[in-house]
Amino acid sequence: MADQNSLTQTALAVIAENSNCPGISRTQLANGATVIDAGVNAPGSLAAGLLLAKVCMSGRADVKITQGLVDGIGWPQVEVATDEPLAACLLSQYAGWRVSVGKYFGMGSGPMRAVAAREELFHKLNYKERAYSILGVLEAGKLPHEAVADYLADRCGMNPASVTLFVAPTASVAGTIQVVARSVETAMHKLFELGFDVSRVKHGYGSAPLPPVAKDDLVGIGRTNDAILYGGRVTLWVTGDDDSLRTLGPKVPASAATCYGQPFLDIFKAANHDFYKIDPMLFSPAEIVFHNIETGSAFRFGSVNHAVLRQSFGV
Repeated sequence: MADQNSLTQTALAVIAENSNCPGISRTQLANGATVIDAGVNAPGSLAAGLLLAKVCMSGRADVKITQGLVDGIGWPQVEVATDEPLAACLLSQYAGWRVSVGKYFGMGSGPMRAVAAREELFHKLNYKERAYSILGVLEAGKLPHEAVADYLADRCGMNPASVTLFVAPTASVAGTIQVVARSVETAMHKLFELGFDVSRVKHGYGSAPLPPVAKDDLVGIGRTNDAILYGGRVTLWVTGDDDSLRTLGPKVPASAATCYGQPFLDIFKAANHDFYKIDPMLFSPAEIVFHNIETGSAFRFGSVNHAVLRQSFGV
């Protein structure tokens, strides 16, 4: 049965509130699963990108596009604010499910991860979702077929007809937005991997510049990663002691990685397009600020790298 305020339930509420979202199309597969195309064949839209980001975060965050700067140039930013960073980011938004069925591949996010709860992260955080529906977002260049829905349903112990999947490639308007909306998530995941008690993080705010939509997914992966690694700014409101923040803080921004300083596409190529060969310290925002709400202290680590952003974005 579904928990009253489960991740799935709050994600369903977001979908209901955006039932007339422009630029998307719905298809029902032969096994009853629903596929919502936000950029593969459908044109997508800014609204569709914001919807995907909100579904990724199970409705536990506000996401919007605002005005900002890249090296003095007026530039749109994707802003995220959440009062539930652990639930919104680690339990839902983190792209921790590598969905691979035959020749089909997509990175899976959203509350479906918590329903399956097969990642080590869920064991460590002691969380598993109970729900009637399987809701997820796939970052993929192709629409999923019935076998993909069957696979997800099997992993979640449910019927394929309960599956609803939003899909957009990285090289699309909506896909670019949903990836760049991961500024807070990358900070939370970095802290989790560094052994920080993420339950200390009570609120999160982040922003990152929205890059031009790329001509293909490979370039799109480069630009969207650069947006966060070199342009992402995150503020986390935390509890607890200051000493742990002083000690851990320098390890959180992307600049802690040995390969920092090059556009991500160059780093990716040097790793033979294998994410697992890249220094894991890289995957985090450019700048992080901690506000300790118990001590009143604030700590800043890292900074925005406008030179790499301009190179990556072609401006």
